[in-house]
Amino acid sequence: MVDTDCKRKMVSPDLPTKLHVTIPSPFKLPVSSPISCSAPSSCSAYELYLRLPELSILWSSRDFPRWSHEPILKPSLQALEITFRLVLAVCSDNRPYINNREWNRRLDSILTCQIKLISSICEEEDESVPVGNERSSLSLLPQLATWRKSEAFGKKILSTIDNEMRFSKYTLGLGEQNISGKPNLQYDAVCRPNELYSLRNNPYADHIDNNENETLYILHQIIESWLHVSSNLLKRISTRVDQGRFGEASRDVYLVESIWKLLIEVEDLHLLMDPEDFLKLKKQLHIKTAGKNDAFCFRSRGLVEVMKMSKGLREKVPFVLGVEVDPTGGPRLQEAAMRLYARKGEECDKIHLLQGMQGVEAAAKRFFFSYKQVVAAVMGSAEMNTECDSVRQIFMEPTYFPSLDAAKTFLGEFWSHVG
Repeated sequence: MVDTDCKRKMVSPDLPTKLHVTIPSPFKLPVSSPISCSAPSSCSAYELYLRLPELSILWSSRDFPRWSHEPILKPSLQALEITFRLVLAVCSDNRPYINNREWNRRLDSILTCQIKLISSICEEEDESVPVGNERSSLSLLPQLATWRKSEAFGKKILSTIDNEMRFSKYTLGLGEQNISGKPNLQYDAVCRPNELYSLRNNPYADHIDNNENETLYILHQIIESWLHVSSNLLKRISTRVDQGRFGEASRDVYLVESIWKLLIEVEDLHLLMDPEDFLKLKKQLHIKTAGKNDAFCFRSRGLVEVMKMSKGLREKVPFVLGVEVDPTGGPRLQEAAMRLYARKGEECDKIHLLQGMQGVEAAAKRFFFSYKQVVAAVMGSAEMNTECDSVRQIFMEPTYFPSLDAAKTFLGEFWSHVG
């Protein structure tokens, strides 16, 4: 129980003299951070399986040096193009026992989510964006829209692109109707679909006869591509906050939150894999945990980096609030947050940014909670109990933003006593 002098703590002069507020006590966790990579050999094996060294060259290539959004939009489009390859793989799968209907429904949802993210990125003004009149001749989407097995699906995607890109000054140029006659992004030059397609086979494709090998490979290439986008967005958020561009930073923060939610959807696709085929593949690929805290997800250096950067957003809170951390542990940040929430006015961008940061925390923790459930459903609860201690620690950690949490707790108590 905390007994607080409200005349000092709160902004409003009409507050009662005392408020009794219960602040949740933090969970007791091990001193070491649960966010760390697996053994270097495990991480390297994961990266070689996904051909990440080659893929990262495509993500990071700068074909248009004057185009500031290229490091973010390029890997986003490449993730979309890889998803088209997943659609092709699912439509080509002749196994009579796969759940085609649910695969189509989930893929439609994931593609729509990705197109929405891409359209949000494209809506930012950038005079150097490479556009023209030509449509893509290398993307898989036009083929999907004309092939008998995927025609309906492909046309639905084109319709979604038309709808979601309506607020942008240009469109993707993948064969969508584009009734308004907007210029087309130079998709083939930006995305490099032919070079992506050259990475369609993993190192085990020739000697592992298992359809789930291709599915697993594509799923994780999609995940890693969006993690690269998140990493670049988080770097841009840091820069924009330091420059006082809080409105632009808040837009990026909400993009990062949406990417975490997208990753949950992509991870859930593991549940549609055939149980026996997947567990057989696990044996064929020699996938096994090396210890109690060696969760499979920590073999992704990209995931670990993005999680650390998402958690690191809390370091920007003092600058956003315009105060320094009290070295004595006083409630300086909390009071500044309460004043900001009460004042609003011209500082709404700061509120949006802080809310977005807490949204990123919630989405990231939700990802790891969901991952734990997926592992149990796909591999059995014994596997989950073996590898998921460190995962459990992540979503059980106390809030990354204790000052914002305390400010809302006190404001909630204040309004519960008003009237």
